[in-house]
Amino acid sequence: MTARRNATAAIVGAGDFIGAAIARKFAAEGYQVVAGRRNGDKLASLKAEIEAAGGVCIARSLDARSEEGIVEFLNAADAVAPLEVCIFNVGANVNFPLLDTTERVFRKVWEMACYAGFLTGREAARLMLPHGRGSIFFTGATASLRGGVGYAAFASAKFGLRAVAQSMARELGPKNIHVAHLIIDAGVDTAFVRERIKAAGGEDALKSLAPDQLMHPASIAETYWQLHSQKRDAWTHELDIRPYREHW
Repeated sequence: MTARRNATAAIVGAGDFIGAAIARKFAAEGYQVVAGRRNGDKLASLKAEIEAAGGVCIARSLDARSEEGIVEFLNAADAVAPLEVCIFNVGANVNFPLLDTTERVFRKVWEMACYAGFLTGREAARLMLPHGRGSIFFTGATASLRGGVGYAAFASAKFGLRAVAQSMARELGPKNIHVAHLIIDAGVDTAFVRERIKAAGGEDALKSLAPDQLMHPASIAETYWQLHSQKRDAWTHELDIRPYREHW
């Protein structure tokens, strides 16, 4: 565990896999981590794990679609120590045939994957600008680049989030705030993905997975750390990552 820094890394959407891996990585690098997700009590084991390793993890319940909630969450993070890193990692990956995509589904997916990202980025920037530096990162997906069958809601939201990130990068880069969009162009090794593989092809499909065919959450966290560690004369705005076996 690296010596503790006087800086906070806030994670909006600290789920069990990617978000948790990001929290572990930044905590191991000395950042005081403030993690938020729906049902914050589910962060208890992650908090205990990080603290047992000598790190700091503050767990909060958070509805990222709430402007008031995001403002309060990030202000609280900045009060712990200056906010230096903010990562938006809310998912909302759902598949509905077009005629089954209700107004409620479309709106809710947009709120989760795009609108919440805008709120997060805006409020993180508001806090980082007086500090004179910071990193704001967004988790994207294959759907950030192309729509697929059944993904009208998800892809449109991810397209929108990508546009928010681009606009922010152009505006905030000259002010020493690094904005990056990470496109995860692959299945991630999570319980949800494994259940989908099993549903589609049975146990044999799971057993036939090659080593590292699914992307490991820790590898994604490492990529975020690399982005944050870049020199500002060579900042990456958009990066796509995929396993060696992935077709693209």
